[in-house]
Amino acid sequence: MTELHQAAAAGDYDLVEDILKRNICNPNHKDIDWDGRTPLHWAAAKGQAETVKILIENGARPCLRTDSGWTPAHFAAESGRLGVLRMLHSLHAPIDKEDVSGDKPIRLAAIYGHKDCVKFLEICGHDFESSYITLQLTTGNPLKLSSAEVESRDFQQMAELRGTPLDDTDEEWEEKKKEMEENKFVQGQILKKTEGIKLAYETDPKFSLPIKKIITASLRMHSSRTQKTKR
Repeated sequence: MTELHQAAAAGDYDLVEDILKRNICNPNHKDIDWDGRTPLHWAAAKGQAETVKILIENGARPCLRTDSGWTPAHFAAESGRLGVLRMLHSLHAPIDKEDVSGDKPIRLAAIYGHKDCVKFLEICGHDFESSYITLQLTTGNPLKLSSAEVESRDFQQMAELRGTPLDDTDEEWEEKKKEMEENKFVQGQILKKTEGIKLAYETDPKFSLPIKKIITASLRMHSSRTQKTKR
């Protein structure tokens, strides 16, 4: 954990500002001892909206993920930090990304009973079009957009027209996620083949005793490797 991590976690705005001015810490450094959290993750979790703002203004990327796929918005939603969610939204930070379990910040807010955060994310989430249509169909009334929603939508459309890429993807995390999915698929295929061999050896009397011993040893080895992988 760097000095900037500690200052952000402690909610010490003045110290965060001083560290950034002296440029002695990378604002995007991921702490491997804390699930890959950046100073911005800590500030969001602690509800420090102004610290979130100054970090982003000084190069902190709000799209960066922890090992479990959490963005700063996930931490803010879990803790019920509405002010931080508003700040992230106003700075065009991603607030609707899915973690490794497929959960978006809005789901975390709902799980922990933060109704004000849920309401805000429902209106200001990037799934705007589907939310708009759903609300119109269920209520029969047009949805009145907040100025923040209009600003966010216009910003995205303008960026697309100009061909300006939005910084909303953690490339390193996406690569790790892809590797995890590929490994999971390969393990699943191996398991299917192993189960097929196991079934044959258990039900087919043609298998000789030596072959049964070899298959049994192979199954045990695969089981041992699987357990180590899970750890």
